[in-house]
Amino acid sequence: MKIAVIPGDGIGKEVMQEALKVLDCLMQHDNTLQIESTVFPWSSDYYMEHGCMMPKDALEILKKYDAILFGAIGDVRVPDDITVWELIMPIRKQFQQYVNFRPIKSLPNIASPLTSTKEVDFVIFRENAEGEYSNSGGQLYQNQPQEMAIQNTIMTRRGIEKITEAACNYALKYGKKKITSATKSNAVIHTMKFWDEHVKRTVSQTNLQLESYYIDALVAYFVERPHDFEVVVASNLFGDILSDLGAAIVGGLGLSPSANLNPENEFPSMFEPVHGSAPDIAGHGIANPIAQIWSLALLLGHIGRPDAEQLVMTAIEEVLIKGDVRTADIGGNSTTTEMGAAICNIIASMQIAQTGGV
Repeated sequence: MKIAVIPGDGIGKEVMQEALKVLDCLMQHDNTLQIESTVFPWSSDYYMEHGCMMPKDALEILKKYDAILFGAIGDVRVPDDITVWELIMPIRKQFQQYVNFRPIKSLPNIASPLTSTKEVDFVIFRENAEGEYSNSGGQLYQNQPQEMAIQNTIMTRRGIEKITEAACNYALKYGKKKITSATKSNAVIHTMKFWDEHVKRTVSQTNLQLESYYIDALVAYFVERPHDFEVVVASNLFGDILSDLGAAIVGGLGLSPSANLNPENEFPSMFEPVHGSAPDIAGHGIANPIAQIWSLALLLGHIGRPDAEQLVMTAIEEVLIKGDVRTADIGGNSTTTEMGAAICNIIASMQIAQTGGV
């Protein structure tokens, strides 16, 4: 297997180092796991030097890989619309990564800001290729009193069907019983009524239950009873907001991974932590690498190694259960490298135990 690695900006570079150490540790003790990784320096630094976030043939280069491991992007020297629309968005859209998969799961020894002690364990399927994040629109009459801007939301029947089918397939595979749809069709009467219609029709072809909530009510329910949800399907914007709220519920963005999936495997899928480049703490060595390492685990499962995925997740949980290594965002004072090393140590000890070594 070959994976492309794009560390990006800020803490992306720091947490990516720890994820690659975990990958090396896995391969060191398991000769059936053979992954070749190539690091690409496409970032804001690259933009400052070349005037673009990545070279013109970047997508052709990435097509040759089985998966992409991404860090974070964002730098005060480069406008956010450039970093996003010249790097992440072209990969997501051109590689038809229409599923953004985000697990929202309680981890051991991580306190939730909520008072409920019930465990949270659900997933969000966010439509990732169209919707509100469509590069369609424009501005007129700049710097004049009648200045105006138009941003178009684009939803297609097939796009809605595909994200809903992916959510339903996951629910059926893992024994879930219901799909929750985020909408706002009482006010957004064209695109969201269209969304409701095709989500309902797609789910009706299964034996799954469908519940549909207006987005303003749904964010409240996420706080009041997050343990009630199993599989949530949402448009690009609504899914983005809900997944960050979900991350906050279970302990913060430093613990939240994501996968940008092309389920048909016609193109490589991309795996990245939910957090951004965090320029305020970049270079201090205190970023939590768990989200990046968990994203690596999702990648391993995607390329056919669920055993390695589970091993990494067990190691993360064991480190959190022990509790002696914790980064600042989860109440400790450990460094990024100390957290990465602790996870590697658990992986190595479990692999040695499995093989009967000493």
